[in-house]
Amino acid sequence: MAYTCLIVDDEPLAQQVLSTYLKQMPQWELKGVCRHAMEALEVLQNEQVDLMFLDIQMPVISGLEFLKSLPKPPNVIFTTAFPNYALEGFELDAVDYLLKPISFERFLKAINKVTAKLTASQTTTAATPATNAPDYFFVKEDSKQIKVKYADIYFLEGMKDYVKIYTPARVIVTHITMKRLEEILPSDKFMRIHKSYIIALEAIHTVFGNMVEIDKYQLPVGSIYKDELLKIIDAKN
Repeated sequence: MAYTCLIVDDEPLAQQVLSTYLKQMPQWELKGVCRHAMEALEVLQNEQVDLMFLDIQMPVISGLEFLKSLPKPPNVIFTTAFPNYALEGFELDAVDYLLKPISFERFLKAINKVTAKLTASQTTTAATPATNAPDYFFVKEDSKQIKVKYADIYFLEGMKDYVKIYTPARVIVTHITMKRLEEILPSDKFMRIHKSYIIALEAIHTVFGNMVEIDKYQLPVGSIYKDELLKIIDAKN
């Protein structure tokens, strides 16, 4: 199975090193080398990418800010000369964090993590038919495991290290990342509309301006999500 990747780094030497290492990995196809986030965004809009090698300090916007702006980012390995960003990088669910200069041994360890993750994901998908997929999941709240049905969810609100799950009956507060919930929730029923909000499409009552109304709540729609939301709404008409 072939996987695809993208290098996003403004340093020519770093681009060359990563490109050379990738040539020794027959499973991986390099889709492009970008100098900054805006070039990378154009590639991501036109290509399916499984992994992004992402520098942190770059022109225009930083790698951290770029990753935060992506509604459905690929797997990310940060590449940087600055160790002080490691914690924030891992909080954004980066698979690994490579410090420059990057040795081949350290590169190999990082890319093997991504390969294992992608292989496991494909194996799970193939082994579990969609028709048998459950209509619920469990989250931990305090010392309890709470069953949450997809049909009961209004929306989810990310709050740093926690997520609030709004349902008709109550608000569940759980220690989990928004990215992980985005992976769990079926994409045909849920959509991210803001860096802090994922909504149930069936729960939408009104869309007006840059807002969505669900029950008694009014939620902001981020500019990078608005067009996709309107497309989905139009498709359901």
